[in-house]
Amino acid sequence: MADTGQVMGIEILILAVVIAVVAVAVTSGLVISGRKKKQLPPAEPPSTTPPLTAPPAEPHVGDEAETPREEPRRTVEEVGLPTAEEAVETPAAVEDPVVAEPPAPEIEVPEPTAGRLVRLRARLARSQNSLGKGLLTLLSREHLDEDTWEEIEETLLTADVGVAPTQELVERLRERVRVLGTRTPEELRGLLREELITLLGPDLDRTVHTESAADTPGVVMVVGVNGTGKTTTTGKLARVLVADGKSVVLGAADTFRAAAADQLQTWGERVGARTVRGPEGGDPASIAYDAVKEGIAEKADVVLIDTAGRLHTKTGLMDELGKVKRVVEKHGPLDEVLLVLDATTGQNGLIQARVFAEVVDITGIVLTKLDGTAKGGIVIAVQRELGVPVKLIGLGEGPDDLAPFEPGAFVDALIGD
Repeated sequence: MADTGQVMGIEILILAVVIAVVAVAVTSGLVISGRKKKQLPPAEPPSTTPPLTAPPAEPHVGDEAETPREEPRRTVEEVGLPTAEEAVETPAAVEDPVVAEPPAPEIEVPEPTAGRLVRLRARLARSQNSLGKGLLTLLSREHLDEDTWEEIEETLLTADVGVAPTQELVERLRERVRVLGTRTPEELRGLLREELITLLGPDLDRTVHTESAADTPGVVMVVGVNGTGKTTTTGKLARVLVADGKSVVLGAADTFRAAAADQLQTWGERVGARTVRGPEGGDPASIAYDAVKEGIAEKADVVLIDTAGRLHTKTGLMDELGKVKRVVEKHGPLDEVLLVLDATTGQNGLIQARVFAEVVDITGIVLTKLDGTAKGGIVIAVQRELGVPVKLIGLGEGPDDLAPFEPGAFVDALIGD
């Protein structure tokens, strides 16, 4: 019995030791597990870079297709195949689309030149009244003493008549007034009219010569400095010639001024005149030569050549003008060389006239802007300076405001009725 009790005591002791070992082991595991959790590294902060997302996939073929619907189908026999002849038949040609061309500019019919200055007389009279009215007022004084004659002389000089023509006119007026004795307004007006017409040279040939002696077109060259209205005058002269029943070819030889050729071509298109032109900055003499050649080929009546108009003080440009003249004359002689002068420049226009006359033989003068000045006496002065007549005058901005110069109508506009 004693042995049995010892055995049970030993078993109980062993069981207690086992329980104690298990308890220690469990406790140790829990402690180690807690320490590991505390020593884990801190979690990384969230990245600021936005997450990359794949682009939406492209829809595959058929993804958005409708549900197929039942349709009636035909067999090969029902459709029918083309015969051999039909299979080799040439397909119909596809015509090119028709491009509408821009409408041609409407051709204008200029008014006739006969009597044009008479029709423009009122416009001229408005700007020139001070000359004629002033002279008539002075001549109507009861006593024409030296002071009055000096005033008459000053009035003429102010109107750009020129020194020599003014002295000549005053002397003749003094003589005729002294002989006349009594002076009624009608007598004074008639007296002044006669003397002014005499100064203007009524016997001068004022025809613009466009008839060539050879079997070629008449050739007219237009010269002058920039700003005088040279290109515009060339275009208006084309209208004058067309109004008189002539066919015209224009030569745009002013290649140094921007858009001069475009401007001249516009004038030509209005009356159906062809314009020969070249590149900007091209050789003016070459263009002038081609214009005359074209005029001969087309059997035109007249060829008008617009030349470069830079400042007359530049010798090189004057030489070039002489070259244009020489090149044109290879086809035949020039029939007319017209110098365009701005009437508002007064005596400065005479300086221009002298320089141009040294380079080319001026045969006629065109005075522009005569409606904008009271210095109509420049007509007398420039004729005396060059010994050539004023053939045309410009009296406004209208296309038909270029008129043949008529001394009688001009004087009537100066002194009124």
